[in-house]
Amino acid sequence: MAKTYVQDLMGENERILLVARQHWFLLFSNILLEIVLIVLLIVGTAALMPILPIAVVGYILVLVPIIGMIRDILIWSNRQYIVTNRRVIQVTGVLSKEVLDTSLERLTDVKLSQSLLGRIFDYGDIEILTASELGVNLFKRIGNPVGFKTAMLNAKEKLGFEEIGSQFRAEEDIPSMIAKLDDLRKKGILSDTEFQEKKAELLKKM
Repeated sequence: MAKTYVQDLMGENERILLVARQHWFLLFSNILLEIVLIVLLIVGTAALMPILPIAVVGYILVLVPIIGMIRDILIWSNRQYIVTNRRVIQVTGVLSKEVLDTSLERLTDVKLSQSLLGRIFDYGDIEILTASELGVNLFKRIGNPVGFKTAMLNAKEKLGFEEIGSQFRAEEDIPSMIAKLDDLRKKGILSDTEFQEKKAELLKKM
């Protein structure tokens, strides 16, 4: 199976934890007018079928809002917000692509904003603050913003334990590392299986 564009962006031992898009409300608001135009043109053209030249023009005109709707759907579906075990990635563009990365190491704070409707229909804005001078990334009206924020914070807290064999910190002894892993397990960030695997890797180094 051919790799997708997002899979091509992954580094060695990097894996996708969550993929989010803007809420379908935003897509619906963009294509609503086009849907109305398509319906009106089809109904109007059908009524003018006895006048063949006008009917032909009508059906040709229907292609304009259809093409516009397809364009809006492609833009929406190709705008992705991705959390991996190393970074947060924003991908935009259909044919040409623009990729914005935020390293979890540089992430300093995450701000979640939800209106009343956002809480009811599960969408909101995520603002990512980083240690860099440019330091702010704003993801507007994404679906399941609470889950997105939680995935980012959990991934940041687990950072440094994912590849513990190659990224072991020499200044920390193995028992303290195991204790930190156990703390992550108790918080529900690491599963029991992940904890046992990382613990076994550390014990081999003693």
